Amino acid sequence: MACMKLGTKAEAFRREGHTWQCTSGLPSDATIEIGEMSFHLHKFPLITRSGLMTKLIGDLSNEDEHVCVVHLDEIPGGSKTFELIARFCYDVKIEVTAHNVISLRCAAEYLQMTDDYGEENLITLTESFLIEVFATWADTMKALESCEEVLCDAEELFLVTRCIDSLATKACMGFNAAGNNQDTAPTSIVWNGISTSSKPETTHDDWWHRDVSFLGLHLYKQVIRAIASRGMKPETIARSLVGYVKRYIPLMNRQSSFNDANHCKTVSCPSEADQRYLFEEIIELLPHQKGIIATKFLIRFLRTAMILHVSPSCRENLEKRVGAQLDSAVLDDILIPNQGFNTVETLYDIDCFQRILDYFMSMDQAPSTLCSPCIVEEGSEGGPQSLASMTSVANLVDAFLADVAADVNMKLSKFQSVCASVPDYARPLSDGVYRAIDIYFKAHPWLCDNEREQMCRLMNVQKLSLDASTHAARNERLPLRVIVQVLFFEQLRLRTSIAGWFYVSENLENTKNESGGGEVVRSQEKERERGSRMTGMGEMRDRVLDLERDCETIKYEIRKMVKKTKRNWNFFCKRKTKKI
Repeated sequence: MACMKLGTKAEAFRREGHTWQCTSGLPSDATIEIGEMSFHLHKFPLITRSGLMTKLIGDLSNEDEHVCVVHLDEIPGGSKTFELIARFCYDVKIEVTAHNVISLRCAAEYLQMTDDYGEENLITLTESFLIEVFATWADTMKALESCEEVLCDAEELFLVTRCIDSLATKACMGFNAAGNNQDTAPTSIVWNGISTSSKPETTHDDWWHRDVSFLGLHLYKQVIRAIASRGMKPETIARSLVGYVKRYIPLMNRQSSFNDANHCKTVSCPSEADQRYLFEEIIELLPHQKGIIATKFLIRFLRTAMILHVSPSCRENLEKRVGAQLDSAVLDDILIPNQGFNTVETLYDIDCFQRILDYFMSMDQAPSTLCSPCIVEEGSEGGPQSLASMTSVANLVDAFLADVAADVNMKLSKFQSVCASVPDYARPLSDGVYRAIDIYFKAHPWLCDNEREQMCRLMNVQKLSLDASTHAARNERLPLRVIVQVLFFEQLRLRTSIAGWFYVSENLENTKNESGGGEVVRSQEKERERGSRMTGMGEMRDRVLDLERDCETIKYEIRKMVKKTKRNWNFFCKRKTKKI
């Protein structure tokens, strides 16, 4: 660490409680009071170095009183800094370091210790020493940390700006170029051609993160902005911001490692109001590029924002960031617990997910307003990627709906709104929607037929897989009309498959008849084809028979219902006629 030694005399002061006495033997004729501390000094050493002391002592001096009392309660650095200045005025040995140079420079400016009051006065000496301090990262960091004690004065003298500019330049230059190789780089001993250093040399872009994380929010924000303005990669800036939030907001450390938790114990926990303010300020500093921060961590940011009750603008900012990366989210991440205290609310925050989903759709559907992403011209780059992300989000929405559908407080309108937000072309299959609807019917058995039919309109029956169609055909919770549609399309699909199978089989047979070959080989191939054809035909025949049997059963049930309705109506009409 840089150090400048001043003065030639040995110790000349003695402290007794809250009082400093000069041991020169001469009676004191000037008392300097700073808070509870009193310094019994002499006028001459003070007025020969300080313009302010010359003015104050001259105004207070008179013929009646030999001792003048000066109050310096507003001096930067307080009594601790003035003690060093008093030693400097008496030419007593002191050490100027990166820890105290900022407070000494501010106090020297306050006391007007220019070269007009003695050659190589304290302002000149501290300015020259600051050049040496700014030569290395570690000393500059210590100087900036000390600025917090005299922040207003340091900002007026542009000392904070000079420290931050020096740190930003060094952070962008790299670890070794920042002057760290002399102070913080580990020493290594080479034995038999092998380095015995226990720690590898730090060369990655994150080497400065830990040091700046100890700064207060006001200084940290300025450092981050300065580093970002000099071209630092957004990923590096984002990692520093994430580390800073995890250090000062305990909620962000619930899923951190054991080592991180121990490291954060050294930092006192701020109040909830301070945490909220810090959180909102850090969110504003996050880079806007997509994918800079993992979606999982962005959602953790959002959950913390809900617990801290941040401003609506901050929450909207996070929801938009999550929405932009929703295609890379997983189900466990988007199941955000509801922070409301109303007993009729759902377990998970449906409205929050709806806003996130709407923002994603507004981004991804913007280029698809002219044409569907399903129709992509060759050479087009954005179409397939957009369709893939839409399909991923569609699967995520279906899984989300299946998870929240079992909640008895889940309203029908909210379920429909979330499900309808995803266009039909984004779902290759409707199995996920069908599963979610079936779970909702189980948890809400009081739904009427009209509401059930409204729910079933959310799924495309033609996109159900074979297993889903089989389950739906025997599902008593579905409306009868939907079951008939499922059976119809399944039967139509089977007939189309059979027709296509016959067409392919005939083409293969004609092709083999036209090509040359031995009769034995041809007969063997025909036998194998006939066997496989019979097997396939048998399976398809069984499937068709099952479907036709289900159709007949449904038709029979419908006829019974119609006959029963007519019988009841006729009986009602006869009773009414007799009464008349």
